[in-house]
Amino acid sequence: MPRQMPSHASPTRAPVLVWPTTADMRALIQLALPVMAVEMGMMSMHVVDTLFVGHLSATALAAVSLALIYYFTVVVVGMGTLVGFDALVSQAVGAHDQPSVRRALQRGLVLAAALCVPLALVLWPTEPIMRALHQPAEIVPVAARIVHISILGLPGALAFVVLRQTLQAMERLRPILLAVLYANVLNAACNWLLITGHLGAPALGVNGSAIASVIGRTSLPLLLLWMGRDVLMPLLRERDPRLFDLAPLVRMLRIGAPVGVQYLLEVGVFNAVALLMGMQATSTLAAHQVAINLASFTFMMPLGIGAAAAVLVGQAIGRGDASAARRAAIAALIAGMVASTLTTIIFLAVPRLLASAYVSEPGVIALAATLIPLAGVFQLFDGLQAVAGGALRGAADTRAAMVANILGFWAVGLPLGLWLAFRVDLGPAGLWWGLVAGLAAVSVVLLARLHWRFGGPLTRVHVDGIPATTLGA
Repeated sequence: MPRQMPSHASPTRAPVLVWPTTADMRALIQLALPVMAVEMGMMSMHVVDTLFVGHLSATALAAVSLALIYYFTVVVVGMGTLVGFDALVSQAVGAHDQPSVRRALQRGLVLAAALCVPLALVLWPTEPIMRALHQPAEIVPVAARIVHISILGLPGALAFVVLRQTLQAMERLRPILLAVLYANVLNAACNWLLITGHLGAPALGVNGSAIASVIGRTSLPLLLLWMGRDVLMPLLRERDPRLFDLAPLVRMLRIGAPVGVQYLLEVGVFNAVALLMGMQATSTLAAHQVAINLASFTFMMPLGIGAAAAVLVGQAIGRGDASAARRAAIAALIAGMVASTLTTIIFLAVPRLLASAYVSEPGVIALAATLIPLAGVFQLFDGLQAVAGGALRGAADTRAAMVANILGFWAVGLPLGLWLAFRVDLGPAGLWWGLVAGLAAVSVVLLARLHWRFGGPLTRVHVDGIPATTLGA
């Protein structure tokens, strides 16, 4: 049985490699499958945008790629910060602590609104920053317009993260699935109407795709509020009296901010590689975008498994069952490895077929077909780090992934990629081999941290000054 340990006691280490039961695997799969579907649904909005724009021209695809690079490099900090609240909600759900669930949701929305302002200010000077980074002159103005339009979708995008994380922690996935499905239909319809002009709509080209994305992102929280109104409205109907207490908000930021920085470091290194591609040629950037888009889409599977792990680990800690938390983490690692292996096989088997689904220019297809197998190799390591990071997040251990990303990507991956690309003359493939090495390093660090962290006592996190309960084996 879990036990409360006095503060002066020396916690005993517990075995981490506890084989999950059939019930553990079933619980993980039942939660992970809809979460994976949600992740893929979110990614499919960007895939649809890319597919529509890719058939305009390689220049249009490169402009959208550059805009998305800059937009998500900035916005991912806010999204990651809000995702970092996983532990607060899931542990409160496991403890049947409804007031804490309500406060976490309402405070999350307050922080989401506050984050829109600094993010918008950083997004606005897109054009001079892109020019300073020596991006292709013909696409910079177009990319800047796309980013400026995309700012309008910030409130919806961040509010959706908070609402989604809350429902996810409560294992209420149906409203999220429906909201993402309807938003995808709306996004695709708006792309069809606005890019080339149908049914009398103006033909806005890449700007039409950006407007479609804003409409889709804004619709998400509205749809979710309606689809999940039976759960969300009771939590939002009355303002929590401690909503604006400063100290808990600061503590929430201390938990969430490392996840935001982690996301920035991870996305930043991939985008740094994309910028280096853009400095070589527009066609090189377009090929890179095809490969990274495919890799990002399939990454939604282990990312969804990691999110499910965060929920199950957090709930187990909340209800005082440390053994179940450890079994949930191991079950997630097994499932993540299986999913990543399957996508690796596909990427290695049919790279040219996958590339031709995005673009029609032979040169871009040929280059993308050389990068897609490398994306398949790093799927294995990417899956491990995503799942391990999710399990740690469920225990409110958010700083480890941040440190792992600094060491893996910026101390190993990017320097190695630059050396292989420009000193060994491997070109774009060298940069991608650097990404593989960086992901391998991150996964090793996070697996080591997971083994150490889950071998010790596990503690429920409170941001309102309530003494924590430490769980042993």
